[in-house]
Amino acid sequence: MPIPAFLTWLAFPVYVWQGLGVRRRTSRMLPAQGPVMHELAGKAPAISLLVLGDSSAASVGIGNSENGLAAQLAMLIAQRTGRSVRWRAAGFNSATSGQIRDHVLPNLSADLWTHIVLAIGTNDTKNFHSVPRFKKEFGGLLYGLRAKWPEARVVWSPVLEFTRAPAMPSLLGKILEVRATAMNRMGERLCRERGAVPAPRLPITNPEQGFATDGFHASEAGYRAWAEHLVGQVLCD
Repeated sequence: MPIPAFLTWLAFPVYVWQGLGVRRRTSRMLPAQGPVMHELAGKAPAISLLVLGDSSAASVGIGNSENGLAAQLAMLIAQRTGRSVRWRAAGFNSATSGQIRDHVLPNLSADLWTHIVLAIGTNDTKNFHSVPRFKKEFGGLLYGLRAKWPEARVVWSPVLEFTRAPAMPSLLGKILEVRATAMNRMGERLCRERGAVPAPRLPITNPEQGFATDGFHASEAGYRAWAEHLVGQVLCD
């Protein structure tokens, strides 16, 4: 039987103790250098892709944004469709759903994005936000996206498996994984209710290759695998 997320509060002292240890041992990585907006040549009509979210959308963990999630996803879309793809990565280190809803979404230009990928929820989970709080903040973000881009295909990539991240101590990973499971369950429900598509959770088969040197963010190979995992959901294959 799954452990209810509220019971993880009993393990909160362990979360604090081991979490502080991880923070001390792990160097803070910066967003990747390189373009955050670009266009790939192809036939018309063009596809406009916005990748919005936390540090994963900002390609933290690698050196150049051209090897990040948005760029690799755009390249795969262009290869599959033959169409031109205009892409933008709007990612922000440590961002939560509420921060993207309140501080980023209102300041995004109203460009006509045809496809939007959300990479958000990891920090909500890691920061021990409650499921009701996530429901309010992530749900509000979905409402805002649908209001601003009513015709866009919105795809959400669920929270990754904390137990597979090399930086996570075993017990801390298990605690956060219980919460991630509850967040993902709520997120999938909200997506279906509010006109978005919940993608299947990314399977992590090779943590050593898929994670960056900090053991938490994706490597170039990890972002490539993530893009390959999402492209079918984005294109509705």
